Amino acid sequence: MSTRRSFLKQSALATSAWLIPGFLKAFDGKPMPAGEKRLVVIQLSGGNDGLNTVVPYRNDVYYQVRPQLGLPASSVIKVHDELGFHPALEKLARLYHQGELAVLNNVGYPNPDRSHFRSMDIWHTAADSSEYLSTGWLGRFLDARCHDCAAGHLAIEVDDVLTLALKGERQKGMALRNPKRLHDTLQAPLFQELAAIDAHGEEPSVSYLYKTLAQTVSSAEYIYSQTGKVASGAEYPATDFAGRLKTIAQLIHSGIDTRVYYASLSGFDTHVRQLNEHERLLKVFAEAVDALVTDLKKHGVFDDTLILVFSEFGRRVAQNASAGTDHGTANNLFLIGSHLRQQGFVNGTPDLKQLEQGDLIHTLDFRSVYATVLDRWLQADADRILGKSFARLDLV
Repeated sequence: MSTRRSFLKQSALATSAWLIPGFLKAFDGKPMPAGEKRLVVIQLSGGNDGLNTVVPYRNDVYYQVRPQLGLPASSVIKVHDELGFHPALEKLARLYHQGELAVLNNVGYPNPDRSHFRSMDIWHTAADSSEYLSTGWLGRFLDARCHDCAAGHLAIEVDDVLTLALKGERQKGMALRNPKRLHDTLQAPLFQELAAIDAHGEEPSVSYLYKTLAQTVSSAEYIYSQTGKVASGAEYPATDFAGRLKTIAQLIHSGIDTRVYYASLSGFDTHVRQLNEHERLLKVFAEAVDALVTDLKKHGVFDDTLILVFSEFGRRVAQNASAGTDHGTANNLFLIGSHLRQQGFVNGTPDLKQLEQGDLIHTLDFRSVYATVLDRWLQADADRILGKSFARLDLV
């Protein structure tokens, strides 16, 4: 039975983990193997409208079912006989022409779920639609590659809360918005007394909290000591999302041994009056990614970086009565890098005539993309991490 003392300790730790001081002894373990490739994952939260992102500008059905939302062919950035980019994606089109962008169409999974939360869980965990997992695909990568690592910075999400994708059974990433602010906060004298609490012999939940807090403190100290040494190599737009990508670039330039970075851009749930808001979001996305790529190139680290961009689902093919689009299924996915084995449009264009309940039918399982990235980029055992085997793609 838990004692009142241990309950109070557990409660204090759980509610104030982000304020633990820097003198807490770091958990002893091994560092992540050095010299490996890094992955940057960008999540477009809310369900990005793939048909107005990569536009089938020669398809009559597209204009028939989207009388208000269909983008005029004259405005589309034409890069293919049938497909082109939204005019707000000029900077993304530049990556396309440079051979640094791969576009995968019709990406999804069997028996799709149109709930934001459930579909995002499926993408985060790489689960079947009927399966519920408590660990993320990248968290399991950390478990597999770094069983007893000391630090939580092996995967970093630039946010206030860590997404499920980065949570493993034994290892997990860490969430931070500003390295200096995190470091300074962890020095708060208010919580110095926590350092005197001995967690040995306590119930597993308390020991786990101590280990997690120790890893956080150790990582915060390490990150703070490393960052700020290298100036940015690009001018970033004055948006929150661009600021997140700038933080990722600064972390990469600092030389820390993080292998996975994660950032999100929200607002893509465009049920009402989609045109203007979607244009704004795509511009924010493209300009920030362009700044990140420019920055990484100037510091000579782009060659070792792969960027994966996804959304939890696409939108329905037809517009709704509110000049927007409702939740759909299959969508496009982007890979950005200098070592792409296939550039441009990798697979077939969306079929707007053969639909399932008004939605696109997926022809490529997203877990094949995960398996390819894990196996051929991160040099990991994809079958073990994903729990089953998925076809590898000739992408990287």
